[in-house]
Amino acid sequence: MPNLIEVDYSQTGGSTSTNDLGMREMQGLAFEKRDAQYLLLKAPPASGKSRALMFLALDKLFNQGLKKAIVAVPERSIGASFASTALTEHGFFADWDIRPEFNLCTPGGAEGKVAKFIEFLESDAAVLLCTHATLRFAFDKIDPERLNNFVLAIDEFHHVSADESSQLGNVLRTVMEETNTHVIAMTGSYFRGDAVPVLEPSDEAKFAKVTYNYYQQLNGYEHLKSLGIGYHFYQGQYTSAIGEVLNTDQKTIVHIPHVQSGESTKDKVKEVDTIIDIVGTLTSTEPDTGIALVKRHVDGKTIRVADLVNDDPSHRDKLVAYLREADSPDDLDLIIALGMAKEGFDWPYCEHALTVGYRGSLTEIIQIIGRATRDSPGKTHAQFTNLIAQPDADDDEVTVAVNNMLKAITASLLMEQVVAPNFNFRTKRAGDEAKPTPPGELRIGGYKEPTTDRVREIIEDDLPDLKAKLFQDSTMLKAMPGNADPEVMNRVFIPEVIRTRYPDLDEAQVEELRQHVVVDSVVKNGQIREVDGKQFIRMSHQFVNIDELHIELIDTVNPFQHAFEILSKNVTTQVLGAIQNAIDGIRIEMTDDEALILHGKATRFVEEHGRKPDHKSKDAIEKRMGEALLYLHKKRQEMNL
Repeated sequence: MPNLIEVDYSQTGGSTSTNDLGMREMQGLAFEKRDAQYLLLKAPPASGKSRALMFLALDKLFNQGLKKAIVAVPERSIGASFASTALTEHGFFADWDIRPEFNLCTPGGAEGKVAKFIEFLESDAAVLLCTHATLRFAFDKIDPERLNNFVLAIDEFHHVSADESSQLGNVLRTVMEETNTHVIAMTGSYFRGDAVPVLEPSDEAKFAKVTYNYYQQLNGYEHLKSLGIGYHFYQGQYTSAIGEVLNTDQKTIVHIPHVQSGESTKDKVKEVDTIIDIVGTLTSTEPDTGIALVKRHVDGKTIRVADLVNDDPSHRDKLVAYLREADSPDDLDLIIALGMAKEGFDWPYCEHALTVGYRGSLTEIIQIIGRATRDSPGKTHAQFTNLIAQPDADDDEVTVAVNNMLKAITASLLMEQVVAPNFNFRTKRAGDEAKPTPPGELRIGGYKEPTTDRVREIIEDDLPDLKAKLFQDSTMLKAMPGNADPEVMNRVFIPEVIRTRYPDLDEAQVEELRQHVVVDSVVKNGQIREVDGKQFIRMSHQFVNIDELHIELIDTVNPFQHAFEILSKNVTTQVLGAIQNAIDGIRIEMTDDEALILHGKATRFVEEHGRKPDHKSKDAIEKRMGEALLYLHKKRQEMNL
């Protein structure tokens, strides 16, 4: 199946070059807000968040009067990113130094690490590095006030949750309520579109935000030119199909499904053995590193494979230590993992992230894709492939499989919004034709520009999160494959999600935000081409002169249709029918607003076709118009009772 998403980048080198203080572009933006007590840093993998934290924490320790810094990471392997670093060599005023005894991201029991944590509080050391778990356990043993005048940095901040059962979330809430601690939160994927929000809006409002998006990062690379996101569907067991998408000429991370998922065979060890057997013959395993040497069937070449599914402590520790030191393309060819190597794991040579099974969390998908999007000499393309179970057309119980497929595709649509360039939208006014259009700006007739700081703030800092919410909304999920009129999606369903997510907005603000979301989605989904000095954008099977864009035209476009068109060309007619039947079984409820929009369209339908739209039609849009007429007829009857 071809990629659903393919984005090209300009290779400007801007995101990886450094200033006089040794800071990359994102790190400099973060440092500008170094005085904030609460700072939320949202930036993609490989943008340099760990070093940004070093700059920020050192300034707070040396220049802002804070005493100590605690850095918490989700797992030990990520701790290497925060190791002692000689920053003065590159122009900064101090080095980042962690005493070995206070680097708690080392093998050992939790009890000993908690004791070291408490010892750190009484010592003259400035920095402690630990896991989220150690932070939670130690916090239970101390008075929160002991963290006064500290810096608390939480890496992979999406592990925090506003849910009352979240221990890490409770630590954060207590610290913010009962101490004067400075908090630096870092994440490469902060989606409140996931099931449980990271922070309640009232808590998040306390944070200054630094947002550095995927496009800024990838467009500013020196080597990487393009990113592809695609899906491959299989029937039966995934191990029978994985050979079709696994190319060991590419440096690859394979994430096999969790043992509790429907895609798993329930025997993770056998799954790893099967994957290795598909690639070649296991000849030996290096005793010092745990690396498996596999002779490929195709050409006899020996490749180096890391099995992170094997959870034997001695094997895992050797392998993690080896991966931490790997600094050459020849050190490794293939990683097979289950839960590891998803976040904070730095293997810059990785070209392909191959994931089996639908991942329920958008955060997890972003993190996995991030494993392949690091810049590296010789790597021009990064690829994410999701191997997903295809619904069985002969099975009546296809709803779960269909739902997973729809969610997987909408996750790719979210990624399209994340990795594509951002535009500035302006209202088109009389005389604009005579003025040059600044780069990255589009002028749109009838477009309502944001008039309040609140809407501008959401657009600047929160747009990916809002889109994540849209892509996980049940009504939107049912509507996206073309089961609802585009105008209804854009003018009824999207505003309802906005009202739910931001209850503080008035109707004028909702409309301003709605227009921006719709326009941004349609433009990012469209193809922009230049012909004879004029730019055209492809929307809904037609190319429109960018100078003639109008909000009323854009509102008639389903910005998500193309992915489902690609899908329809790459599955059988029987499977497509099974998908449609499953969607029909979870019909969208009709609302007055939708019915009124469709009534006008039904009137035009009658004029064009000489008949009313049929509510039993096989065409989803005609069927919905027919249902709207029945809905309005029933409403009129109820009013006359």
